[in-house]
Amino acid sequence: MARDRVLIEPRGSSAADSVAIVDRARRRGFRSFVLVPGLPFGVSPDETAATRNGGQLTLSGEPGPVAICSISDPKELDAAVAHVPPGGLLVVEWPRDRVIPLENAIAVRRGRFRLWTVVRSVDQLSAALGALEHGADRVIVPIERPEEIDRLDALVDAPTVGELAWGELEVRSVRPVGVGDRVLVDTTSLLRPEEGLLVGSAAAFLFHVVSEAVGSSFSRPRPFRVNAGAAHSYVLRSDGTTRYLSELDPGDPVLVVGGKAPRTVRVGRIKVERRPLVAVTASDEGRERTVFLQEAETVRLATATEQVAVTALAPGAVVRGVRLPAARHLGTPIEETIDER
Repeated sequence: MARDRVLIEPRGSSAADSVAIVDRARRRGFRSFVLVPGLPFGVSPDETAATRNGGQLTLSGEPGPVAICSISDPKELDAAVAHVPPGGLLVVEWPRDRVIPLENAIAVRRGRFRLWTVVRSVDQLSAALGALEHGADRVIVPIERPEEIDRLDALVDAPTVGELAWGELEVRSVRPVGVGDRVLVDTTSLLRPEEGLLVGSAAAFLFHVVSEAVGSSFSRPRPFRVNAGAAHSYVLRSDGTTRYLSELDPGDPVLVVGGKAPRTVRVGRIKVERRPLVAVTASDEGRERTVFLQEAETVRLATATEQVAVTALAPGAVVRGVRLPAARHLGTPIEETIDER
């Protein structure tokens, strides 16, 4: 979750202002802070704190202080990367260009070390979280006034997934596969008829399963709900990671697509029930992509022009979805050879 990747550094004009910043941040669900010595508060056991002394951070669990590297050119970046031990931590601030050099740092680390970055303002957060679809592991954000927390709160709920690679696949078969556990995702937001979640059996292609904002002859619309699919299915979150539908919890951010722009909504409730399922299989350049859905009139897939109920779907229909990097470790894209079927 993007909120967990943000460390707030209170820089109020007085100790009282810094305390007010931390109090408001806690009310918004932030639990990680960068503190300077002498501030009149501590952290609770469920919070994370680092102490900043000039150009160094002291972190619990680290063998010693970690230097904050100020990097202005490629040679400085190469030198900083070369000195990070495997599994170590590189903390960087950018006095000049910040987006391209951060992307370069993400590209060269290849999972060898952890990468934190220091931004200069709240408005730089999105680029730091979303660079190369991964972003920095943690981002330190300076906050000078309590009201800046409200802006920060809005930004961490904004999608950081990057541009989506949409595609259209031809349906090859729609076949009953017996009874299974399907997952309803009820959100805390109202969804439009064309909006829904990205769901599938393999991360390489996730199908656009739309909301129940359109009901049926025998059921009323439920515009907060997506009848998303079988429990094993992937669903795309707003930070570009995937999670199994069965692992979603209330409060989790998921990516809603199909409107003017992708947006983040929060899970309000998960409801798992035993229902008859169908397997929808589509052809993707010679590979089969599958999604398991409840066989019901209110479950619909998006096509280029409309949304089609699963009960009316037939071979030859063309459905929409998104292509993603196939290899995943705990939901995060990785570079790995993988064959999902």
